[in-house]
Amino acid sequence: MGIVAHATPYDYSFTTECLENPKKPQYDGGIVTNPELKDGLRGWVSFGNPKLEVRRSKTGNEFIVAYQRNRSVDSVSQKFFMDKEKLYTFSAWVQVSHEDDAIVVATFKTPSGFYNAGSTIAKSGCWSMLKGGLTVNESGSAQLYFQSENAFIDIWVDSVSLQPFTKAEWRSHQDESIEKVRKSKVKIQVVDSEGKPLANRTLTIAQKFARFPFGCAINSNILNNQDYKNWFTSRFKYTTFENEMKWYSNERIQNQEDYSKSDALLYFAKSNGISVRGHNVFWNNPNDQPYWVPNLAPWQLAAAATKRIKSIMRRYSGQVIAWDVVNENMHFNFFESKLGVTASSKFYTTARALDRSAALFLNEYNTIEQPGEGSASPDAYLRKIRQIRAGGYKGPLSIGLEGHFTQVNIPYMRSAIDKMASARLPIWITELDTQPGYDQAAFLEQVLREAHAHPAVNGIVMWSAWSPNGCFRMCLTDNNFRNLPTGDVVDKIIGEFFGAVVMATTDGEGVIETSLIHGDYEVRFADAYLSEKDTQSSRMSWGFKVEAMGSSQDVLNINIMG
Repeated sequence: MGIVAHATPYDYSFTTECLENPKKPQYDGGIVTNPELKDGLRGWVSFGNPKLEVRRSKTGNEFIVAYQRNRSVDSVSQKFFMDKEKLYTFSAWVQVSHEDDAIVVATFKTPSGFYNAGSTIAKSGCWSMLKGGLTVNESGSAQLYFQSENAFIDIWVDSVSLQPFTKAEWRSHQDESIEKVRKSKVKIQVVDSEGKPLANRTLTIAQKFARFPFGCAINSNILNNQDYKNWFTSRFKYTTFENEMKWYSNERIQNQEDYSKSDALLYFAKSNGISVRGHNVFWNNPNDQPYWVPNLAPWQLAAAATKRIKSIMRRYSGQVIAWDVVNENMHFNFFESKLGVTASSKFYTTARALDRSAALFLNEYNTIEQPGEGSASPDAYLRKIRQIRAGGYKGPLSIGLEGHFTQVNIPYMRSAIDKMASARLPIWITELDTQPGYDQAAFLEQVLREAHAHPAVNGIVMWSAWSPNGCFRMCLTDNNFRNLPTGDVVDKIIGEFFGAVVMATTDGEGVIETSLIHGDYEVRFADAYLSEKDTQSSRMSWGFKVEAMGSSQDVLNINIMG
């Protein structure tokens, strides 16, 4: 059930290249009429009061131009019927006529409101790809248009695509991706001591450790609460400390460092085999500094920052798997405003010298959550990576996408991760939560499934550290550590992907063929099939590992002697 035959495959592709000619529209344009403008203005009208015309480039490419614009929304437009039960992926190629780069946003006007589907930073002289997606709250007419705050530029558009998918088709994309990137095919043969196949023997195949990192934040409340410890350690092997590694926690008073809480949390994590992400060395928000930091002169801030990064990273080097080196340096620029535009680059250079084993992350919100957010849009994030490189840092980088969802737009989320994947850097969802409300748990499941299934995502940490006075936004349990609906969702996901147990019976050749999530496994004979002689003479369990294979067609062969 839930498997869709002949579903249109999802196109994960995206390029940041600015091209002389646009590429063909994805899905051949989907439901867009005249997507490549080969039939004049058929299907296209004006939105607002611009003038429209179809032009032809020197290479023979046809495209539509909205010119003599007077308002940000003056552009080309096309109408569609959109179904609230479907998910839509959108793409187009855009260019602007002159002046500086401009943000161009694709928007859908519906009777119930306006939906931004995505944006790109368009240039003059070459074509940029815009990719996004949306769902609508009610079925009905929708009008696509493009907007740019710069009303003095012409907007050029070509290769437009709007592709609808049913929910079953969308889920099939997730299932296909998981089979391809999270699982490997396994062939287990069971034989007796003489090498003869044992038919009709039932095995229990239990995952003991998942290769894909899935975790949750904690805080110091866990240190003296055994119920919290029990609940957490039975589920997670990855964590981030909510506040205990932040500068304002470690040095509330200048030159009086206190790592007692972070030390205790790290000891707890190490004692339970839990890997820790270091969060964070610096936070670029001026309101989240130690109280004494904002008043420092630039030269004093430089010295204090150098002391800070050396102090925390030398203390925990080799003990954490990652560092959020500069947190939220697209929304905020505290250090750049005080120390210059290359401040982040210098921090990453220093961090790399202090800890060469841990991954060094940028970390931002509203990159995958909000299609209308300009500060940390995928394009802005990719530009920030280029700026850090241009500032002198040439070492490894990783992408942190916080994932604080106030609204859930799964098609946009997928397209935004597609865009981030073009950087070819490791990607983690680092602080995932969903807005409180009656549908919080349902939204959480949607987001977790989408994140885990995306081939570019390498790990997920939820932002649900427990506090007796309430969590940041999303608790998983009540104060007695009984699951809330969100906690039930997490257990469901863990049972499906991070602790799965499979019962299977050998065929006539003693063989079981299946596909398993990457991780460490233990296989046992089901008790009903163990005779007294078996119990005394046979091994009771066997361990094996399932790793990513070179090809989805490769098979891991495991032989077991019963």
